[in-house]
Amino acid sequence: MSKNIEGKVVVITGASSGLGESTARHLAGFGAIVVLGARRKDRLDAIVKDITAKGGNALAVTVDVTRREQVDTLIQEAVKAYGKIDVLVNNAGIMPLAPFAALKVDEWEKMIDINIKGVLYGIAAALPVFTKAKSGHFINLSSVAGIKVFAPGGSVYSGTKFAVHAISEGLRMETRKDNIRVTILSPGAIDSELKEGTTDAVASQNVKDFYKIAIPADSIARAIAYAIEQPSDVEIDEIVVRPTVQDF
Repeated sequence: MSKNIEGKVVVITGASSGLGESTARHLAGFGAIVVLGARRKDRLDAIVKDITAKGGNALAVTVDVTRREQVDTLIQEAVKAYGKIDVLVNNAGIMPLAPFAALKVDEWEKMIDINIKGVLYGIAAALPVFTKAKSGHFINLSSVAGIKVFAPGGSVYSGTKFAVHAISEGLRMETRKDNIRVTILSPGAIDSELKEGTTDAVASQNVKDFYKIAIPADSIARAIAYAIEQPSDVEIDEIVVRPTVQDF
């Protein structure tokens, strides 16, 4: 077990599958107390039951990150149960891809609501707790598409992930005096449900072809553990994790 992970209370959004689930299981194995937030309560309950059966400590809280009051409740429930939170992993996200000409405006709005506003709601909920404690750690999930624009098809998605980068860097600059760490984690092709959300037929096939090179979700879980386990005066600002064979 890592002494810098054991006993830490880690809140994870989008925790019912993929990167979030893998991270919860991985950190629980190191002795972290994990609070899992997502919309699918049945999935969360099953994961919590499994973690608990293996001797871990976990709590499930139903949350839709597009609802600020629900994100507030997620953080409040964690503090109520454990007296503190040490880390918030803003992981919830969607990636419906389509060229601009397809005019999937509803999907643009959903990406903005989940990928940007969901992260901001997480920050708004956890920041007062971290500031009061003079300690805390935000881990915000961006993407390789937040480093380089993915087009055609991913322009709006890239826009949301570039926003996560900008928000996270500004947050780092504003909170460093309170000993709050901020990590930007940018995955490439990682096996998760992210690739399933595309409704445009051509883009959907392209995504499925691209994700044939995907690496397991625990690749991200290990990166998150690495960022958390550093001494409190060490901040891992940015991590990019992609398959060795991925060019983008």
